[in-house]
Amino acid sequence: MAMHRRHAGRPTDHPPDPWTDLRPTRPTEAPATAPMDPTAPMDAPASAPMDAPAAALTDAPAAALTQALLAAEAGYPVMPLTRSKLPAIRSPHRGHPEVPTCRGACGRLGHGVHDASTDPLTVRRMFAAAPWATGYGIACGRPPHHLIGIDLDTKNGADGLTALRFLSEQHGFPLPPTVTVLTPSGGRHLWFTGPPSPPVPNSVGRLAPGIDVRGAGGYLVGPGSLTTHGRYVLAADPPPRPAPVPDTLLTLLTAPPPPAHREPPYGVPPQPAAALIRFVRASPPGQRNARLFWAACRAQESGLGQELAARLTAAARHTGLSAEEARATIASAARRG
Repeated sequence: MAMHRRHAGRPTDHPPDPWTDLRPTRPTEAPATAPMDPTAPMDAPASAPMDAPAAALTDAPAAALTQALLAAEAGYPVMPLTRSKLPAIRSPHRGHPEVPTCRGACGRLGHGVHDASTDPLTVRRMFAAAPWATGYGIACGRPPHHLIGIDLDTKNGADGLTALRFLSEQHGFPLPPTVTVLTPSGGRHLWFTGPPSPPVPNSVGRLAPGIDVRGAGGYLVGPGSLTTHGRYVLAADPPPRPAPVPDTLLTLLTAPPPPAHREPPYGVPPQPAAALIRFVRASPPGQRNARLFWAACRAQESGLGQELAARLTAAARHTGLSAEEARATIASAARRG
């Protein structure tokens, strides 16, 4: 496929996709739909039942093993997780830390993401050692997929979905349809494949507020996993495999951390200010208030709430919002700040 030739060294062949039992139930007579937009609003609740065998659904540990084996068959290294989404097997070195840190060289289980495997016998061995596991983790950054997870959070006032749309428009890269997992908290995980190098680091909020990244050394909670807050499920009509990460997004993910904050020269607004205005002006119907609120929150965080209020109001009016609606939304963002 042409999309798989965008990065040198990226694998062009993938294992077959045996994840049929992990997808939400869909009526057989329903017409085919276009590939899912990973940033489109989701209608299916994250607590929706999986289309897995009934016996597996009545036994969370058995269901977790079944689904982990399916993921391993598709080429994703897996490991068992507890209901709190932590590795289910305790470290054999607890109380006696190894220097340097052991990452499984000792041959025993209990090294977290370093235990993750695609070998079915190893997977069964891990779950046998942790019969309390109700979920599984998928190691990122490992061959053959070199998975990259974009975690769009919605907790504590964050809006990772809007933040990703902003980055997409600001830097001019498309967001292709890709495998998307809905989380119990209302967020979503977007899966992308990456090149073997450079490795994508893990980060929390570094790319933008509400966006966490799972790369080399990190893991994602696999679809079908049962946690204390609910079940992780695949979004409806998933593509057969994750899309390659867009080039520009990969550059953002692997860029070095920004230098320490420095005040701009007097009278020169920060560069993101213009991007926030453009982002609001480009709001499609149904997203106008959400985009305005998000942009106003970012302006508040930058100390530019008052300076940009008039420009944000004008941008919102350009989209069709009334001045009263725009001012009320900006005032709400100011109160949140």
